[in-house]
Amino acid sequence: MGTDLVDIRRIERALDRFGERFLGRLFTADERRGAERVSHTVSRAAIYAKRFAVKEACVKALGTGLACGIIWHDLEIVAAGPLGQPTMHLTGKAARRLMNMTPTRMVSRIDITVSDEYPFAQAFVVISATPIACLDGPIAGTSHTRD
Repeated sequence: MGTDLVDIRRIERALDRFGERFLGRLFTADERRGAERVSHTVSRAAIYAKRFAVKEACVKALGTGLACGIIWHDLEIVAAGPLGQPTMHLTGKAARRLMNMTPTRMVSRIDITVSDEYPFAQAFVVISATPIACLDGPIAGTSHTRD
């Protein structure tokens, strides 16, 4: 499990100072498109602060932080499941780390909860594994199978 708390005002300052350069370094093109589609009544900085908190919580749940060659773009927040709840799509070294920590004959799952109340955004990420034989159908979270 990993958790993170982000000060939305810090993200506001980074957006003002660095703009697209800041966003491009931390978020994939799909993440940026998704964030820009959100209602204008929601603070743009709050959206990015929540996404940043999720990424930080995820690397903590992986047990690596941003070590071992994991980069921000290896961690992508995506909508999944029938209600569009967020989950993670891992690529590169983050996906490799998840695969290595998933026990044999198990499938991993990443569950996320995220919230904000100005000036803070908070995220929790839980990584779990289920025996392959116990799965009745598709699950909502990102899954990686280890045979």
